[in-house]
Amino acid sequence: MDIENFYAGAEYFAHTWLGAHIQDGGVTFRTYAPAADHIDVRTNMGDVPMHRVADNNFWEAHVDGMGPGDPYAYVVHHDGETREHCDPYGYGMDLRPSHRSIVRDLSFDWHDDGWMAHRSTCYDEPLNIYELHLGSWRKRSGIRQSTEVGDWFTYAEIAYQLIPYLKETGYTHVEFLPLMEHPFDGSWGYQPTGFFSPTSRYGTSRQLMELVDMLHGAGIGAILDFVPVHFATDDYGLARFDGTPLFEPSNPKEAKSEWGSYNFAHERGEVRSFLQSAANYWLGAYHFDGLRMDAISRIVYKQGDKTLGVNAPAVEFVRNMNGGLHYLNPGAMLIAEDSTDYPGVTAPASQGGLGFDYKWDMGWMNDTLDLFRTPPRERGANYHKLSFSMMYYPSERFLLPFSHDEVVHEKATIVQKMWGDYDQKFPQARTLALYMYAHPGKKLNFMGGELAQLREWDELREQDWSLRQYPLHDSFYRFCTELNGLVANHPALWADDYDDHGFEWRQVSDATNVVYAFERRSTNERMLCVLNLSDKRLPDYEVNLGTARRARMLLNTDWERFCGATYEDDCRWFKLADNQLTCTLAPFSGQLYLME
Repeated sequence: MDIENFYAGAEYFAHTWLGAHIQDGGVTFRTYAPAADHIDVRTNMGDVPMHRVADNNFWEAHVDGMGPGDPYAYVVHHDGETREHCDPYGYGMDLRPSHRSIVRDLSFDWHDDGWMAHRSTCYDEPLNIYELHLGSWRKRSGIRQSTEVGDWFTYAEIAYQLIPYLKETGYTHVEFLPLMEHPFDGSWGYQPTGFFSPTSRYGTSRQLMELVDMLHGAGIGAILDFVPVHFATDDYGLARFDGTPLFEPSNPKEAKSEWGSYNFAHERGEVRSFLQSAANYWLGAYHFDGLRMDAISRIVYKQGDKTLGVNAPAVEFVRNMNGGLHYLNPGAMLIAEDSTDYPGVTAPASQGGLGFDYKWDMGWMNDTLDLFRTPPRERGANYHKLSFSMMYYPSERFLLPFSHDEVVHEKATIVQKMWGDYDQKFPQARTLALYMYAHPGKKLNFMGGELAQLREWDELREQDWSLRQYPLHDSFYRFCTELNGLVANHPALWADDYDDHGFEWRQVSDATNVVYAFERRSTNERMLCVLNLSDKRLPDYEVNLGTARRARMLLNTDWERFCGATYEDDCRWFKLADNQLTCTLAPFSGQLYLME
């Protein structure tokens, strides 16, 4: 670690010097605590005093006989007060309610050299993400509520279930909700205490590496949620680490976030070096293929409030961090969870942008779900809620998310949000899925959505796997699986996601029938998506296909095999009369065609 870079906020490898490192027959501990009067390393063998090193703002101690798996903590003395803290740069931590750090050996025999050499940001490739909370995807005990330690599968164990499932369902990547150590299960990892420590709920650092290695071996990318805005307030964590506000702002009015956590002081160089070292650590040491960064609106604007103005120090931090991460980790993707209209989120940092590869399109998500929950008789008046996103989609590299945030806190699940009764919700949910996958932009869906789950997500329960015994749910699962496979094999649906050439409206003025049609294109392929969002059957509906000569239906959301009412014919090519496609549209249905 370069100390000058550390203070300047330009360090990406602070974790290679700070923290606990196995060497010389024991472990060397180092921490940054300029205001501390004295620090001891608390071990199972007793307390060992640390001494000041470097410029006297850092502390060090070597303890013989310690090794991997041994617990420790820092006992920090400041101005007559004594507090025990976990190691900010510790590679492992005990499971709550314990808070000790654990010495870890990060050596691992990786088998993914080929994957790492060719991993990609997927700009012109399919990117179909399955968002996952590892502790509630599957549990040993089944669906009952449980917080027992033995009820979680380990990182390595879950791989043997998760990988076949992802291969069967056709997702290209899995995104894990934060795996940094955190004390409260209900925070889902978004209020961390151990920014370098994989949560011990699911095992050790080595087991997490094994999971990522196995995913790569199966051709599946791994993305990790990362929290660069705030941290848990627990006394043993980062809060007042050296007896003073070291990681958080010194002004109490700026220190607390709306979630009750502490904000990071992004204007400080040592805080910047801490965060970007943590980000680089997950991409480097664990071979994650990308980071989804949480709450970027709080980076862009002060407290996430546009009226308070741009948060200039935080913007500068994230721009510089992203530039450095891209340089150090070629092919890794950086994704912004951002609900603002701040420009240039996905523009390169070198050109004044924030340097993200993708930005979640929260506006698309909200407008789309609003229309699908609207009664059919009112949809005509709200017709352009569905078309509005096409006016701005080229402005950023957008990713379309139906995430965990949309299926909690009494918001209802995605299928529940559909207008109507139980039987009416399913055809609309299938059409929604088709619209999402035909729309320009990469895709993300939270676990359980593919089962048409009707219960809001609860981190204490596993997914309702038994739903597949019911025909509507099983057919929805098979529809999603078939749609994923179809999309992966047709470049028109992803190769030019961010190019004007890749999209063209074919019908966007029929508010009376609430019908939309649009074309997706790549260099060598053209496809058509037709959507009927009314509750009426529309026979002999005509869509002009421009220069196309013929068309073949690839998918109909109303086919009988998906529990619809339309008989599936042989899907042969149909010649067009005067470039017009004539089709019959079932209520709440969508159709996908290959065009020539």
